[in-house]
Amino acid sequence: MEIRTIGVVGAGTMGNGIAQVAAQAGYNVVMRDIEERFVQGGLKNIDRFLAKSVEKGKMTADDKAAVTGRIKGTTKVEDLKDADFIIEAALEVMDLKKQVFAELDELTGKDVILCTNTSSMSITEIATATKRPDKVAGLHFFNPVPLMRLVEIVRGHNTSDATVATAAEVVKRLGKESIEVKMDVPAFVVNRLMVPHFIEAMKLLEQGVATKEDIDKAAKLGLNYPMGPFELMDLTGLDINLNVNEYLRKELPQELKWQSSMELKNLVKTGSLGRKTGKGWYDYNK
Repeated sequence: MEIRTIGVVGAGTMGNGIAQVAAQAGYNVVMRDIEERFVQGGLKNIDRFLAKSVEKGKMTADDKAAVTGRIKGTTKVEDLKDADFIIEAALEVMDLKKQVFAELDELTGKDVILCTNTSSMSITEIATATKRPDKVAGLHFFNPVPLMRLVEIVRGHNTSDATVATAAEVVKRLGKESIEVKMDVPAFVVNRLMVPHFIEAMKLLEQGVATKEDIDKAAKLGLNYPMGPFELMDLTGLDINLNVNEYLRKELPQELKWQSSMELKNLVKTGSLGRKTGKGWYDYNK
């Protein structure tokens, strides 16, 4: 099946990033969210990113117009019915994802591959909401999508080799590198490496061992990381980090290392969500 149109469910940070790189790769894109303000916010983010690329001479104004012209924003789930390949980038809530996949299963052609951008949740469980578990896979992009090179292709228990191969072809056309996660384990590869790193950083801060500034400095200068753990948490979103952490604590209770930080919980409760909102670890208690 030739893939010409990619459907993206969710117009937030990840969804609009995925929509952008898909359109830049030459695909027609339908980006759907539940409210028009979310759709318009996603389209504006794409326009801003591309405008900066034009300013820097990385693309022409005509190229930018061609990319944005390939993206259709919508609130109607029916607009996804003719998509050839779909990537869900909704909130990290299992019941919501299963609801979305059940709708997509009824709406789209039986040969359409349905992917989820979840960073930690079970592909196998999400696939139970469909009648095509062999055509369900994880396609985990990283933030910011236009700049980050890696995509984790994650197998569910029933994901077919053909589905993985097609997903790999799409990822390659998007200009990304992929790794195959061969088992449906919580948090896959990158987050299994990253989350304990975050938790230890939070423990060091809470125990008064060092400031968050010095912990970030230590990671960058001592481990040669491009960003420190607190900077990275602010970028990716504190709520996302907390959700992943709590999911791992639930799924792997025998491993006590997943205990969530109270300071992180408090930050999320007060609306300090990181990303580019200006509120994160570096604004806490200022």
